[in-house]
Amino acid sequence: MRISEAAAAAGTTAKTLRFYESIGLMPEQPRTSSGYREYPPEAVQRAAFIRRSRAAGLTLEQTHQILRLHDTGTTPCGHVREQLEEQLGAIDRQIAELTALRAEVAQHYRAASAGPDGCDTGEICSYL
Repeated sequence: MRISEAAAAAGTTAKTLRFYESIGLMPEQPRTSSGYREYPPEAVQRAAFIRRSRAAGLTLEQTHQILRLHDTGTTPCGHVREQLEEQLGAIDRQIAELTALRAEVAQHYRAASAGPDGCDTGEICSYL
């Protein structure tokens, strides 16, 4: 199938498929005599995997590592599980940081809302 059909089937864009080829995530696809790329079902499956990997928050490098394992005949599922565990930890840390930040901003907002309108001229802003 042509690039636009392959991209639609993988849930991405033709531009993204070209980019994946340019950085080595996708192998270069064979071309027709008129120069169009021809994507077999395996290429569409690979592009869809890359999209799912990115949607899970894995980096392009992490995704590339997984694909290299697969390409050497190794089942990468154990490695994927480790990457997902690390990703969950990172997300949990981000949530904790954002929760703390929200509490800090809310405290400043409550103080600003309860205080007089206007700042002490000797300070940049008394709300912070």
